[in-house]
Amino acid sequence: MSTYDVKVWGIQEHKGKDRRTGKPQSSYRVRWVVAGKVFGDRFQTKALAESFRAKLMTAQREGIAFDEAAGLPEPMARQRNSRSWYDHAVAFVDMKWPRAAGKHRKGIAEALATVTPALLKTTRGAPADAEIRRALYAWSFNKARRDAGPPPDDLAPTVRWLATNTVNLNDLEDSALVRKALDTLSLRIDGKQAAATTISRKRAVFYGALRYAVELRLLQAHPMDHVQWVTPKSDDEVDRRSVVNPSQALDLLGAVADRHPRLVAFFACLYYAALRPAEALHLRIEDCELPEDGWGMLRLSGSTQHVGQGWGDDSQAVREDRELKHRAKTAIRPVPAAPPLVRALRWHIAEFGHAADGRIFVTQGYGSGPVSKETYARVWRATRRTALTPTQQKSPLAQRPYDLRHAAVSLWLNEGVPATQVAEWAGHSVHVLLKVYAKCIEGQDEAARRRIEAALGEPRIT
Repeated sequence: MSTYDVKVWGIQEHKGKDRRTGKPQSSYRVRWVVAGKVFGDRFQTKALAESFRAKLMTAQREGIAFDEAAGLPEPMARQRNSRSWYDHAVAFVDMKWPRAAGKHRKGIAEALATVTPALLKTTRGAPADAEIRRALYAWSFNKARRDAGPPPDDLAPTVRWLATNTVNLNDLEDSALVRKALDTLSLRIDGKQAAATTISRKRAVFYGALRYAVELRLLQAHPMDHVQWVTPKSDDEVDRRSVVNPSQALDLLGAVADRHPRLVAFFACLYYAALRPAEALHLRIEDCELPEDGWGMLRLSGSTQHVGQGWGDDSQAVREDRELKHRAKTAIRPVPAAPPLVRALRWHIAEFGHAADGRIFVTQGYGSGPVSKETYARVWRATRRTALTPTQQKSPLAQRPYDLRHAAVSLWLNEGVPATQVAEWAGHSVHVLLKVYAKCIEGQDEAARRRIEAALGEPRIT
C-alpha cells in the first residue's frame, strides 16, 4: 500500500571507532516516518546522508506516494526491489502454469525464449542465441522440469549465465529497449519476418508478463503502452481455395479408405460434423447416437491435445485431455451427424471396435492410445497425392486435415443454415464465425437481390 503520511527527521551523527584500526569514526543516520512507522538508513559520510534525505524531502514535497512496506518513495522502492527479467519471466511461467493447457504452456515458453536474448545487459561471455533459447525453452521456462531438479549438464552453464545477465525490470521503462524486444519477437530464427499470427501470439505473452510486473508493483506503468509499435495485421479468414466441394471430399475419403481404412471415420467426422481433430480424437462411443437410418447425434465433451512430453500435467505423456475450446470443463456441445457419417462410424466400430475407455480412434497394438498427430497428418499427405491432380496438389486445396472442418462449416453457411446454428455446432461465436468464413460464403448477394426484388413487387407504370 502507499501513503502520503510522511515525516522526515534530521540527520543524526553517531561517533564511534573503527573496529580494525581503533581510530575515531562517525556515521550518519537518516530517519523518517511513513504512516506511523519509523525507518532509518545509515551512511558513512554526511554528504551521502544529506543527498539521501534530500531525495526523500523532494518526493514528499512533489506529492509522490511512499510505499508503506519499504518506507520509500514508490519509484525508489521499485528500483530497490526490482528483479531481473530472467527471474520475473520464471515467476510469470510459474504463475501461469497450474491453469494453462499444455499447448499454452509451450506457447508461453516459446515466446519468452524468443524475447529474452533482446533483454541481456551484456554480451560479454554470452552463449550463442541458439543455446540461450534451448536452455530457456527446455528448462528455465518449463516448471515441471525445474521442479524435477537442477538443469542438465549441457544446459547448466547457460542457465547460470542468464540468471545474472538479463536486465532489471525497471530498465524496461526505456522505450528503446521495449521496441528492441518487440522487433525481436517479430523475427523467425533465420532472421526473416514471422507470420502475423505468430507475432500477435508472442506479443500477447510478452505483454502479459509485463502486466504481471505492474500487478506486483515492480513497474509503475506498462512499458508497452508508451511504445508506438504496430502488430502486423493477420488475415484470420479462411482461404476459399483450401475448401473442398462435396465431390472432392468424397474422392479424398475414398483414397483414405484404400490406404488407411482405420482413419476413414476420423476424417469423416471432420468433414460431415466440422469437428476439430482434437475433438475427434476425444470422441467416445458413449458420446455417439448412431441409429440404423437417418441422422445421428454427437455430444462432444472434450478434446485430446498433442502437447509434447513434459508440458502436460502428466510430465511423461505427450497428449492430454482438455475441455472443449473456449468452454467450461463440464460443457457438452451437441453436433448433428449426417447419415454418411453415421454409416462411417457404425462401420468403424463394427470393424475395429473401441478402446477400454470407449475412445473410438485409437492406434493398433498394445496400449491402444489415441491416434497420433503424426500418423493422421502423414496419411493425409499421402491421400492428397493419390486423390488430387498435380495442379491441385500444388494449391492450398485441403492442404491440412483441418481444412475438412472449414469445408463443413462453409457448406452449412452456403446452404442457408442460420449463422447462429452453425456457430453452435462448430463451437464458435457468431462474430468469429462470420469473420473467419467471410470469403467462403457464396451466392448470398444474388439471393439477397432476389428477396429485395420480391419485396418491392412489380413496378407500376404511370
